Amino acid sequence: MNGIGLIFLSMICESIWETIKLAVPYKLPKWGDRLGVIALGILLTTASGVDLMSIIGMPLRTPFLGLILTGLLISRGSNFMHDILSTINNMQQNTKIQKK
Repeated sequence: MNGIGLIFLSMICESIWETIKLAVPYKLPKWGDRLGVIALGILLTTASGVDLMSIIGMPLRTPFLGLILTGLLISRGSNFMHDILSTINNMQQNTKIQKK
């Protein structure tokens, strides 16, 4: 999966969570809202097998930890993921230029 896929997964997570909140007849406390979207993010990354750490070439010794960390990042939403991926891309481009 590439960066576009991660942003798309973040959009799915954000959309599903916002829809769930609309269906709940009461307002969730801020901590409940955060925990719910984190759980959903981890569920989506575990179900899809998306591990950002492996994608960027830094696999972890504990494989499921990469899924959990990716789920936490995805739970922050698509704008946050776009910023993270842009930063990673810029770092990779700078490394390529320095090697030349």
